[in-house]
Amino acid sequence: MNLTHAPLRLATGAFILNSGLTKLGADQATAEQLHGFASTAYPALAGQQPAAFTKRLAIVEIALGTALMTPKVPSALVGVALTGFGAGLLGLYARVPGMRQPGSIRPTADGTALAKDVWLVGAGATLTLQGFVNGTKRAGRATKKKLNAAAGAAHDAVTSS
Repeated sequence: MNLTHAPLRLATGAFILNSGLTKLGADQATAEQLHGFASTAYPALAGQQPAAFTKRLAIVEIALGTALMTPKVPSALVGVALTGFGAGLLGLYARVPGMRQPGSIRPTADGTALAKDVWLVGAGATLTLQGFVNGTKRAGRATKKKLNAAAGAAHDAVTSS
């Protein structure tokens, strides 16, 4: 993990981990509310049992939050996961009635809680892009070093003959 990613990863990871841990202890009414909200936006979820859906969602959030806070997990990898998670939340914002002002992408008072999740997409995209760029730079430097070493060895072989 790049040291400059640490504050973003720790803050985001702690927030998501807490959300997942909270959902693990959700009562039936909370599970039904979460499931109903999600299945409004994503009808394929309607066939799942609310408690099972909420538990799976909690596990996903716990795994993502933990991965974000684990330095050994590459930023590009957690960035992709965070971007996907945030996009799913923005899908709720886009699809659930009453979240946006009529004819606009601007949130209603009820929609603000979901609209703010755009920061998850931005954070995930930043981690992904920086992770890939940094990885590409490291690979380029390693390749250049190997090429220089090979060229030096070839030069030495030619000059010693």
